Amino acid sequence: MKLPRDSVISERKLKEYLLSPRVEDDKSGLLAIAGYTSSHWHELEADLRNLIGEKDADLTRSTVYGDMYEVKGSLVGPNGKTLQVTTVWIRLKVNGENRFVTLVPDKEAAK
Repeated sequence: MKLPRDSVISERKLKEYLLSPRVEDDKSGLLAIAGYTSSHWHELEADLRNLIGEKDADLTRSTVYGDMYEVKGSLVGPNGKTLQVTTVWIRLKVNGENRFVTLVPDKEAAK
């Protein structure tokens, strides 16, 4: 199943969470390898939308808040380097909205 390309991807989530250095659960270092920075957050958003348009989403679990999905694939960053990632999404039970949650390196693809 494909997630809709108009799924919600919060600017704040990208700029203040994924692309900002953090003490715990830092993703900015991984994304910087491919050239994604807070000044390139629009490119990351577009690349995430392209990913969900191309790859199928796998239901991983259901929670009280909604169904959680994973979409695995490649992101080619602004500098041309490729990252293998697993993106996490939720379809909210309250309104059916699809929202981006996070991404992590795809450890299976790295093997």
